[in-house]
Amino acid sequence: MADDARTSRTGWRATVRDTLTQAEVTGVSPEGLVLASGAVALAVAGAAVVIVPAPAVALCFGVFAGIGPWALVQGRARRRLARTRQLWPDVVDHLASGVRAGLSLPEAVAQVGERGPAELRAPFQAFGEDYRASGRFTESLDTLKERLADPVADRIVEALRMTRDVGGTDLGRLLRTLSTFLREDIRTRGELEARQSWTVYAARLAVAAPWIVLAMLSSRPEALEAYDSTAGTVVLLVGLGCTVVAYRAMLRIARLPDDPRVLR
Repeated sequence: MADDARTSRTGWRATVRDTLTQAEVTGVSPEGLVLASGAVALAVAGAAVVIVPAPAVALCFGVFAGIGPWALVQGRARRRLARTRQLWPDVVDHLASGVRAGLSLPEAVAQVGERGPAELRAPFQAFGEDYRASGRFTESLDTLKERLADPVADRIVEALRMTRDVGGTDLGRLLRTLSTFLREDIRTRGELEARQSWTVYAARLAVAAPWIVLAMLSSRPEALEAYDSTAGTVVLLVGLGCTVVAYRAMLRIARLPDDPRVLR
């Protein structure tokens, strides 16, 4: 039973759901995104068959089109996480100032929705409404974590939960230490991303270039005849597989590892 619960929280549905939340895409389930990607792939492949009467070429462009929705959502989520990563030290500072002003811990968390960074106010305002309606701090924190779907937020929430459960007078010191750590992490990650971003752009260019050439060649009848043969189909499928594998490998080598949500 525990294994099933762990799998449900860390499986592909949870990963896709977190990515949708991070991208601020509402009203779309993980299954809905998969269905939308399949529909886009079929539509593009069908249109390509009409325009370019070579099934192998149409299949390749259909595959790339099917990856498109997930790539767009993932890119939007990554950009939003990069923006909010800059804001979390300010959130921690607001929490620390609220505690110093004599607010209770739930009140300090709720006031971030009024005085915190504008991009993060909505989830904290919802936390305040949940807490006032139920009076349950732990459950309201869990809901806040799901609304944010951010590994940095997970750390902050769990620190607050531990302080609430265990008690003690070192909350201010803990928040100041956490704020300092987050700022150092932002500075270090920013320097590394600036140095490695060119590798990501080079990987995208290297992947796109041969398929742009293929699209241009598809306007020539002799090229279509070559790719419409068995040998041409094999070449395209092998090239498609090599493109996907090489792109993923280049991104894995170049990109800094994302913080996993280990404190769900």
